[in-house]
Amino acid sequence: MSRRTAPLSPHQPMARFGGRLATGLREVSSDPAVLDTEGFWAVAYDFEGRLTCARFDEVRPDPLPPAGDGWLGPGPGRWHSSLDREAYVAGVRAVRAHIARGEVYQANLCRVMSAELPDPDRCDIDALTGLLAHGNPAPYAGTIRLPEHGVEIATASPELYLRRSGRTVLSGPIKGTGRTEDDLLEKDHAENVMIVDLVRNDLGRVCGTGSVTVPDLCVVEKHPGLVHLVSTVEGTLRESAGWPELLAATFPPGSVTGAPKSSALRIIDSLETAPRGPYCGAVGWVDADRGEGELAVGIRTFWIDRTATGATLRFGTGAGITWGSDPEREWAETELKAARLVAIASGTPLH
Repeated sequence: MSRRTAPLSPHQPMARFGGRLATGLREVSSDPAVLDTEGFWAVAYDFEGRLTCARFDEVRPDPLPPAGDGWLGPGPGRWHSSLDREAYVAGVRAVRAHIARGEVYQANLCRVMSAELPDPDRCDIDALTGLLAHGNPAPYAGTIRLPEHGVEIATASPELYLRRSGRTVLSGPIKGTGRTEDDLLEKDHAENVMIVDLVRNDLGRVCGTGSVTVPDLCVVEKHPGLVHLVSTVEGTLRESAGWPELLAATFPPGSVTGAPKSSALRIIDSLETAPRGPYCGAVGWVDADRGEGELAVGIRTFWIDRTATGATLRFGTGAGITWGSDPEREWAETELKAARLVAIASGTPLH
């Protein structure tokens, strides 16, 4: 019978992914080349480019998430958004104007929600992961807790950024969201296909000629409270390419930037008023000894920013904007993506 192991100190460095618990921090590096050396690494890659790779000595099965007892979240009315409804709707209109001028086909517009935590000593990020695991199960859920390095992340990500096994690499971009399958529009399918083309091009930079394929296109996946359109892109890495080359070719993930990526990033920078941080970056693990790894896109992700006087919980939400976007509907999509998880973090889960 499975039983819960003794709880870790809330200040102890650790990582939790895929039913495994990593402890015994050995080293921390910002060099992606370490991922091709040896050991088990937790990886956090901020959207703005800060990479944190943490090597742990001990990795053991731990299928049961923490109970959540160490988490005291903010009140449900304490959240503030970097873009309010009016500003976000105006931003959607601005993206559509860029599209009309032929500068971009699609751009993701995001906002960051923030709330002060009432007791910095009762905000164990791994306990929040436990609450999310019970209230919003996700295929790429996990924790990275490195307090001394400013990294405290709890993710309930449904989206695969990169899975690597030997020379085979896989990506699973999500584009298209609705409450039910009937809510998905032609615009959602078109958006997904555009991003699949972008991901194919990104992987094509580091994969063998002709090896990049699309095994699945626009498959409907059901998640708590919503559905997504998900595609799969696969390729075979060239012998000269490792994690540094793979990340350089594909980061930030195309599903949370837009197409063309360079134009979308410029537009994002001009319209968004807060850094995304771990949101829309990458979070996950790499087992260098086995030549395997799995990084999720940092969506449905919380992180803590601490100062000498307190702690702030942050959460990002956004939507992909195309010419067919309705500004109010896009705002509603960001609300839909945030509602369930923010409620869980605030102690008022939706039913």
